[in-house]
Amino acid sequence: MQMHVRIFESSQLGCSHVGDLLYLNNSLLKEKPLETALSPHASRLRYGDHSPSIVISGDAPGYDLDLFCIPNHYAEDSEKVFIPHGLIIDRTERLALEVMKEMGGCHILALCVLKEGYKFFAHLLDYIKALNRNSDRSIPMTVDFIRLKTYCNDQSTGDIKVIGGDDRSTLTGKNVLIVEDIIDTDKTMQTLLSLAKQHNPKMVTVASLLVKRTPQSVGYRPDFVGFEIPDKFVVGYALDSNKYFSDLNHVCVISETGKARYKA
Repeated sequence: MQMHVRIFESSQLGCSHVGDLLYLNNSLLKEKPLETALSPHASRLRYGDHSPSIVISGDAPGYDLDLFCIPNHYAEDSEKVFIPHGLIIDRTERLALEVMKEMGGCHILALCVLKEGYKFFAHLLDYIKALNRNSDRSIPMTVDFIRLKTYCNDQSTGDIKVIGGDDRSTLTGKNVLIVEDIIDTDKTMQTLLSLAKQHNPKMVTVASLLVKRTPQSVGYRPDFVGFEIPDKFVVGYALDSNKYFSDLNHVCVISETGKARYKA
């Protein structure tokens, strides 16, 4: 069976909120075989051990800010919308299904990496709970929180500070799901995994909304990935720059103006 995908160019979208609600003329839809449809700017799938991720190429153009509702105070600070909010939500719903397939056999302890991971964590758990409510097989789920700090301005410092989560004995014997917003240098997650395994959990899996391709990466790949992105400094959807941009719904690429304005 030949698999088809639908590709939409931003100039073809006759809509005001791309990724949230699209009003498209049927003539704008293009169906092409998978092996020929993916242009250099298109997203593609990458399959890992558990679930596929959406891979965004380094030359992906993103979307014009005028296509979305962007707070006026960030209009000059955002270069483009990289991942629309609606696409994030739909992808998160699918990740919840993959998590339940992999971990739905017994008690799950969901560990949220604060602060930036809270929004992805909340949406992911909402979808997991919905699946739990509407399934013949239901499982208990508890939550815990930990905070790691690695960034200063737009650079990862490499120094990892662990704040909170002092009673890690709750991990013992549990199926632990670590939920992170973004993984870039891998050092943060490697540190957290090392800490978790000291307390003998039954299983540890990691879900990350974003994985950034950087020269500093050692190649670690989470079990569940929303999007793989190029080495760009992104903000929004709780990803911040020195505590700014967390009120931006979409994932955007920060502009040079924004970097300078919100520099610590």
